[in-house]
Amino acid sequence: MPKGYVILTENIHDPAGMAAYSRVSGATLAEYGAAVRVVDDNVELIEGEWPGRRTVVLEFESVEQAREWYHSAGYQAAVPLRRAAADCNAIIASGFSL
Repeated sequence: MPKGYVILTENIHDPAGMAAYSRVSGATLAEYGAAVRVVDDNVELIEGEWPGRRTVVLEFESVEQAREWYHSAGYQAAVPLRRAAADCNAIIASGFSL
């Protein structure tokens, strides 16, 4: 079963609010077995456009687990904090397996 990835791009306009979001959302990551693979404020754009300054990549054991995390009550409690602190885009993607 391929891994599931949540990829977020963020333009943060309230760093203190984003820190509050991180505290609330952090516990939910551990609960769903997520691994933070990327947090980068300086990605190198090599083609096209990228919709944010910060890029975050979270890895889950499966796409279903990523969905369960995103829609969980715990994470949904954190979402308004993120939306108030940053303009974001988020996707769930399936990993590649041979």
